[in-house]
Amino acid sequence: MAAASYQAFIALGANLGDARATLAQALDSLAQLPRTRLLSASSHYRTAPVDATGPDYINAVAELQTALAPQDLLLALQALENAQGRERPYRNAPRTLDLDILCMFGPQGEVLLHTDTLTLPHPRMRERAFVLVPLAEIAPALVSQAQLAVVADQAIARLPAT
Repeated sequence: MAAASYQAFIALGANLGDARATLAQALDSLAQLPRTRLLSASSHYRTAPVDATGPDYINAVAELQTALAPQDLLLALQALENAQGRERPYRNAPRTLDLDILCMFGPQGEVLLHTDTLTLPHPRMRERAFVLVPLAEIAPALVSQAQLAVVADQAIARLPAT
């Protein structure tokens, strides 16, 4: 691992095809990214689409240690999405795979970034149960009970392990 190392939390979601298998494969792919280690992954959760249509989503959150800078990590995640047949015909279209960087922490603390292609922390992560519940499972210090209470009305179901 290079000197500059980041802890990154990645949201995974899919609602087309065999979504659970896609997420399992995506976790394997995350673990194989260059200069990156998969540290942990949440359970899978079933959620209804938010601001979208289509079948229910399967969601999870992964924790990575990576030497990839934020923009490089974003490009790597987009390549994984494309390899799974991700298309973007319109905003919030159903997805074969969706990978979002939720937040990153480096040697100087939390990475704050706002570019045309990436904003950290993710601007809507605190509004969505499908992010906060799995994030709280693997990194409880990052999610408060008050934040979970804000999204408590959003249906989310933890799926049994396969």
